[in-house]
Formats: sequence, C-alpha cells, structure tokens
Amino acid sequence: MSNHKWSFDGADTIVAEGAVIKWDDHRFFTLTYKGQKFFGELLEDQSENNFLKLKINHRVFEVHKKGELDELISAMGLDIPKVRKLKELIAPMPGRIVQVAVSIGQELAIGDEILSLEAMKMENVLKAEGVGIVKAILVNANQIVDKGAVLIEFE
Repeated sequence: MSNHKWSFDGADTIVAEGAVIKWDDHRFFTLTYKGQKFFGELLEDQSENNFLKLKINHRVFEVHKKGELDELISAMGLDIPKVRKLKELIAPMPGRIVQVAVSIGQELAIGDEILSLEAMKMENVLKAEGVGIVKAILVNANQIVDKGAVLIEFE
C-alpha cells in the first residue's frame, strides 16, 4: 500500500502503512498503531466529501483526505482565506459607549476587542471582523450613540 496525503486538524500529514482499525459497530472503533491501542468514535461521516470527524481518546480530530482537486486548488492559491479590510465600525444598536479599547494608529487583527457598548442593560464587546489600522476614534466613554452611527474609522 502506498502513502496517502491526509489533513489532520488542518495540518498536512503523510500516513503510511501500520495502523489497524477494528470497528466495534457503525460508530465505535479501536485503532492499533505500533502496538498501542486508541479508542475512537465516528462523530461525523461525510466520506463522499473525503471528510470525517473522529474522537480518539477524548480528543476530536477533523480528517480530510487530500485528492487531485485539493492539490490543484492549493497550487492555484484558492485555498487561502481572504481577509476583510476594515473601513469603519458602525454601531449595531443604540446604546452607551462603556470603554474604547483601541488607540489611533493601532493595528487590529481579526477578533481584537475594539470597544464595549452597553445596550438594554447588557454590555456588548465589539470585535474586529477584519484587519486594519485605527485612523480616527469618533466616540468617547459614556457617550450615547444611535444605531448606524460611525464609531471608529480605519485606514
């Protein structure tokens, strides 16, 4: 049997012979590799798309078998996710600015906290949904804002 290209949790891996899988039923299995046993469960089976989600010894793995189409997509660079460039942050609802967590000139990545907005007695942390550099901060702490108001501008 020859080597096969697989992706385990997003990392490319080449798997060779030596692993044996014994199915207990349609969902549970035992994997034996180099004399060591691992207990597994099939969580999601999309074998028609070359994808499985497995739980082995209480850890979840996403397994994708790489094919010719995957290699072509990768070679063309189409598997690289596009990152959205921020232009401005708009208030998603009316409320009161609790805290501004950024400063002018600060570079933001996806998921970075920008500010906190209190609305309906709940504090909502607004995070970056793209990348950008803070150009202008148009609000201050304790300021009341309307829905749709521009709060932050980005370069």
